[in-house]
Amino acid sequence: MGKRMKKITALLLVGVMAISMAACTPKEKETEKAETTEKVEEVIAEKVTIKITWWGGQARHDYTQQLLDLYTELNPHVTFEAMPSGWDGYFDKLSTQVASGAMPDIVQMDYLYISTYAKNNSVVDLQQFIDDGTIDVSNIDENILKTGNIEGKMAGLALSSSLLAIGYNPAVLEEAGVAEPTSDWTWSDFVALNETITERTGKFGAALGPASDTNNFNYWVRQHGESLFSEDNKSLGYSDDAIFSDYFTMRKELMDKNVTPNPDEWAQIETLGQEAGPVVTGEAGMMFEWNNYAAKLSGVNDTLKVITPPLSDTGSEKGLWMKPGMFFSIAETSKVKKEAAEFIDWFINSEEANDIIMGERGTPSSAKIREHMVASGNLNEKQQEMFQFVDEAAALCGPTPAPDPVGMAELNDAFKNVASTVFYGQVSPEEAAKNFRELANEILERNNK
Repeated sequence: MGKRMKKITALLLVGVMAISMAACTPKEKETEKAETTEKVEEVIAEKVTIKITWWGGQARHDYTQQLLDLYTELNPHVTFEAMPSGWDGYFDKLSTQVASGAMPDIVQMDYLYISTYAKNNSVVDLQQFIDDGTIDVSNIDENILKTGNIEGKMAGLALSSSLLAIGYNPAVLEEAGVAEPTSDWTWSDFVALNETITERTGKFGAALGPASDTNNFNYWVRQHGESLFSEDNKSLGYSDDAIFSDYFTMRKELMDKNVTPNPDEWAQIETLGQEAGPVVTGEAGMMFEWNNYAAKLSGVNDTLKVITPPLSDTGSEKGLWMKPGMFFSIAETSKVKKEAAEFIDWFINSEEANDIIMGERGTPSSAKIREHMVASGNLNEKQQEMFQFVDEAAALCGPTPAPDPVGMAELNDAFKNVASTVFYGQVSPEEAAKNFRELANEILERNNK
């Protein structure tokens, strides 16, 4: 039905309403008016398709599609074109879509990259939808909300909060005869525990990926009382290259002892997907992850646990930080910005939606939703543990750093490539530290003028 015909139909309905109301009682008139107004709005509502993309495992893909179907059921004029993906390659694909003018309407965005997409004007300033009441942020903590604000532009709405964590399989630790770690463990404890797992079981102590991004390294840097980036984002923030070389010396030694996978082994592991990963299936003891690890995989293994990452052996600096789990951003090129904003509001604030999400994307950013989920009694044991983990880990958290600078995709590639030269034995960790500094400073200087 064309726009003109829809308007004509709406006017006819209004006329019918006026005639019918003339013969009604006041109460009947109000009922008739409400029902007819609803019909008019339904006729006028334009059919829209929202393109949406996100990363995650199969469980996330399945329930997100369930959410989209429910939203369409509640809002028949809205349909979705879903574009799910794994984490690896997600932002490479998104970069290509942006370059070709084909960015999806709603994009699941990460803290690593939000500055880049805000500053190249690929995403909308969502403040307009907050100001006009389309998106309700009244129940979101100000510290979490402001993480999406890049130089005065609300580039994304935080869906959740999260923390770096170690996910582990208690059965593997029991098989190796080692105790489960506690929040006061150190990096020396981490190394010794994982070496023991490998020695006694022949399995990977830790199924660590080579180095796909800087998140875990950032934690290490912060433990040394330094920042990964300078205040002006034009260079690295730490001055001592031993911070880099010590980290990768530890990682390389674990790899050489077959305690962790080498890059080729990891490439094979990645093809399995999270649900069939070695920690889940009992072929490895632990891995770097986020605090929602055990909760999001409880459907395939409900015995998994999480613990805070190891503390520094030499100091008491707080490396952890409360991180926005992920954002939803809206493409500047979108033709359905208002409708996209309405969906984001529903995703964040709807009890019905969050009864499906069940905290899988992290601890919900809305305090009202968190209270609802705890009071509902619907959280399973692992989901309850996730909520508790955030509360207990708060004492180990330092200030949340600013969003990562523009150029993070390029910098992460450089970080990954330099790390690979260490893991393949092409250069020493000391040489790699110098190479990374040179590459990183050039990338940062070029992108943050």
